[in-house]
Amino acid sequence: MHQMDAKVKRRSYDATSRQSRSAETRQRILDSARSLILAKGYRAATIGAVAAGAGVNVDTVYELVGRKPVLLRELIEQAISGTDHPVTAEEREYVKAITAEPDPAKKIAIYARAVRRIQERMAPLFLALRDASSTEPEAHEVWKQIGERRAANMRRFVRDIRGAGGLRANLSVDAAADMVWALNSSELFVLLTAERGWSPRRYERWLADTWCRLLLP
Repeated sequence: MHQMDAKVKRRSYDATSRQSRSAETRQRILDSARSLILAKGYRAATIGAVAAGAGVNVDTVYELVGRKPVLLRELIEQAISGTDHPVTAEEREYVKAITAEPDPAKKIAIYARAVRRIQERMAPLFLALRDASSTEPEAHEVWKQIGERRAANMRRFVRDIRGAGGLRANLSVDAAADMVWALNSSELFVLLTAERGWSPRRYERWLADTWCRLLLP
């Protein structure tokens, strides 16, 4: 009986160890892909180069993550969540803080701060996906999925503002969500910070102020 218990524990330990090694290898692949995409661009970051950078073979990249659009989607998910795994909107700390805050202007300030931090991580990757989506159907589908989810999250945010009595009477949820969606885009973040030389902190303050002017009574 004791021998059987030992074997079961050993198998459980081995399985856990393999899962841990797989997770570490998967993250190494994603780190390699991120470095290559940021340094050379999406098209130049081949699966072979990603595999070489991670110290694995090509088959391992496909097995643990997938094709290039899937790699990029995973990187964007990590950039949004700020962790090494995707986190649903409801589980993100800034979303919980927005929901708990009763003041509409403070809700907006919390979200503007979160957007700034996310864009600092995500913007170059998101623009790489946008460029890839123009020529690759699989990348286009990923781009479309992320865009639709972003729009849904903007509507959720605006409904929260409205529920706190903070939405102008002449604005519909959809119209307000479109304003939020446009202003928190990676394209605008890059234009202001990279092209115009704004600091991310200045971008954050401007974003919060602009949303307050547009949305609040």
